[in-house]
Amino acid sequence: MSMPAFKDDSPVAQRPKLYTVEQAKELDAATVKDLFAAHINPGQLHFLKLLGFDKILVDRAEGMHYITRDGRKILDFFGGFCSVAFGHNHPRIVAARKTFQDENRHEICMAFMSQYASALAANLAAISPGDLDMVFLGSTGSEAMEAALKVAEQAQGPGKSKILHAANSFHGKTKGVLSVTDSTLYQSQFKLVENRVKVPFGDIEAVRQALESDPSIGIVVMETIQGGGGIVEAPLGFWRELRALCDKHGVLWVADEVQCGLGRTGQFFAFERDGVVPDVTALAKALGGSKAAMGAMIARREIYMKAYGKPKTALIHAQATFGGMGEACISAIEGLNVLYDEDLMGNAQRQGDYLLERLNALRVKYPNLLKEIRGRGLMIGVEFQDISETMPFGVKHMVALLDDKLKGSLCGFVGALLLKEHDVLVAFTEYNRNVIRLEPPLIVTREQCDQFIAAFEDVLSRGVTGIVTGYLRKIAAAKG
Repeated sequence: MSMPAFKDDSPVAQRPKLYTVEQAKELDAATVKDLFAAHINPGQLHFLKLLGFDKILVDRAEGMHYITRDGRKILDFFGGFCSVAFGHNHPRIVAARKTFQDENRHEICMAFMSQYASALAANLAAISPGDLDMVFLGSTGSEAMEAALKVAEQAQGPGKSKILHAANSFHGKTKGVLSVTDSTLYQSQFKLVENRVKVPFGDIEAVRQALESDPSIGIVVMETIQGGGGIVEAPLGFWRELRALCDKHGVLWVADEVQCGLGRTGQFFAFERDGVVPDVTALAKALGGSKAAMGAMIARREIYMKAYGKPKTALIHAQATFGGMGEACISAIEGLNVLYDEDLMGNAQRQGDYLLERLNALRVKYPNLLKEIRGRGLMIGVEFQDISETMPFGVKHMVALLDDKLKGSLCGFVGALLLKEHDVLVAFTEYNRNVIRLEPPLIVTREQCDQFIAAFEDVLSRGVTGIVTGYLRKIAAAKG
């Protein structure tokens, strides 16, 4: 007896209208803007329009430059918040990725051990000082910092689970690290982790008082150089004293090197300058060779084993689905070798020193515009004066009432003019809005530094009136 044929009365799924890769590549700026507003972040588009960034569509990127659809070469002194250490599409890293693809190597390999993740972890352990040798691989800085705080808290136990962090800190936007990111804007109305206490950044006496008065503090987490805070460093000697205090009170020190690590300051880790080693650190941004999303937590073996060293605890924070993906790992492996083979850390030191020298000369020349130049290697902050300080003495005190509302406007005007008139891209800071961040790829040359300085001085030479009127003309022309 034959079985009746199966009858499917369900409606046939209609194929949605989807963009192909080629169609996506050919989209014009106006269409991209519409799609961005409709499906990504319409509020963010407001700021892109203010700076004129909504008119630009990047077609490709090479070395130190973005190349736009209409052929403009934009000098990248932004560096993706320190993500583009190797420049755009470094040929060695691109070649390594192509070989990986051509050989049909495995990408997601959760059921087996990965030779690429293992080799990358070994490389990071070899580079890291002291006994920082246990590695967790993820995709982002937030993920790496979540892993760093979790391994420290797990090792310390519930009796010492309180976290001491710094004012003006930025550690990420996922919910755990958001709790120690000092931003009312980012924290918004979210229910945050409560086992935390805040002290001023770089204030060793405040740290000492906190640790002595509260034995439940078991973790100190700080950026070695604050990025979102405006490229701010702690006073010399702070990290050595912090290390001593942590040892005295049985506290674990977590050093966030997501932005300042990987050679940006002239050394692999920024904390190495002070001859100290944290208990846990984190890298991301440029770790993927400026081609892949890659983050890493690196902990002292003793701490890692205390937290996750037994079979019953091993899976509490094990490798995630996309942690240690094959192509991301080989991008990072090749990137680390390029860093040493091409002396990019040495170049960061040399070009950074040169930029600081040239910028400080401009500060002396334009004191009514530039307040302070600070930084190390190729992580530099240029702080502008408040608007009132650029005004004649007679009106200065009246304009001062508007300084807070106008904070960041001068930076925005200068950044917009650098892009519009000189094809130079710079970055801004989250908290101190008067600061322009200079974080170019570590491959930058002396000639490119000179190109930036010439463009920057051309804008500064107009004075505040010329800068503002130049920006307003740009806006009017864009609307016309």
